[in-house]
Amino acid sequence: MQNQWDERYARQEYIYGTEPNSFLKEKLLLLKPGRILLPAEGEGRNAVFAASLGWETDAFDQSIEGRKKALLLAKQKNASINYYIQSLAEWDPDPDQYDCIALIFVHLPEELRKQVHHSAIKALKPGGIIILDAFSINQLKRNSGGPKSIEMLFSVDLMKSDFANLSDARIQETQVILEEGPLHQGLADVIQLTGLKQSV
Repeated sequence: MQNQWDERYARQEYIYGTEPNSFLKEKLLLLKPGRILLPAEGEGRNAVFAASLGWETDAFDQSIEGRKKALLLAKQKNASINYYIQSLAEWDPDPDQYDCIALIFVHLPEELRKQVHHSAIKALKPGGIIILDAFSINQLKRNSGGPKSIEMLFSVDLMKSDFANLSDARIQETQVILEEGPLHQGLADVIQLTGLKQSV
């Protein structure tokens, strides 16, 4: 899997563009900057944007090539990010570290998805926010991006289950026009979620 992503990210162009995901951008602009984590961050577009707003920004991915491009983008944008190599399967974060965790198009097999979503909640500080944007099962018929396996796609019910312990959870299925580099282009069906970790 790492080799697959290294191969993709080794291209000179940014395959998902250099601008942030629009849903993440919308939500971050409403928040007071704190400490943010972006798992599976790829080429760094979202981490660099968060850092440009004043967030203390951590990111990770399993792809060495993705990290190289993320650090290059950060340098070009005069932003400071902390980006490390880590697989999602081995991610076991310390609790209560982050004010925000952003999961942007992080598509995984069922058991790993549940594990990663659980870890994301664990890593949040009480009162911290999860921001998630991902392709829904209705995306399967489209060519605008995303996995071609229904098991890797999301539904509102899956998100209600995975994030049942969040407070003020808002989950919607909607359609968006993607303009995120060559691999995310056109009309897309997505699931968007925000929710807060309950304070003790």
